[in-house]
Amino acid sequence: MRWLRGTFLLYLAAVLALTMWPSLGETGVPGWAQNTATFLSRLGIRATVDGLEMASNWVMFLPFGVLGVLLVAPARPRWRAGLLVLAVAVAGFVFSGAIETVQLAIPGRVSTLQDVVLNGTGALAGALAAAGVRAWSLRRRRS
Repeated sequence: MRWLRGTFLLYLAAVLALTMWPSLGETGVPGWAQNTATFLSRLGIRATVDGLEMASNWVMFLPFGVLGVLLVAPARPRWRAGLLVLAVAVAGFVFSGAIETVQLAIPGRVSTLQDVVLNGTGALAGALAAAGVRAWSLRRRRS
């Protein structure tokens, strides 16, 4: 369990480092996104920088949901799967909302409600996946 907490803390630190950087223009992120969109287009996959940004916001919070379920489930064994998923998803939305609120004060950052929705639904998807695998695993062990 200790390694799981450590992994979650490292994940949170990485998200904060990425989202609190003063200006993405000062990093390789914009160039990477454009290069990825160009590469995907050459493969016949229609991709835009905006689309990649949206997808990355969603994917970035999948681990929040997965790790959140794995950490909370043992601590709250009486919680049903739905409550567990809801609690982790709400925490994901709140964490994302806090990030976007702080970004309002960071020069070069753009804070949007769209990011909160994408991050939160990413956390929800991760929580649903982890809860589903957990339920399947528990049923399998019992039979």
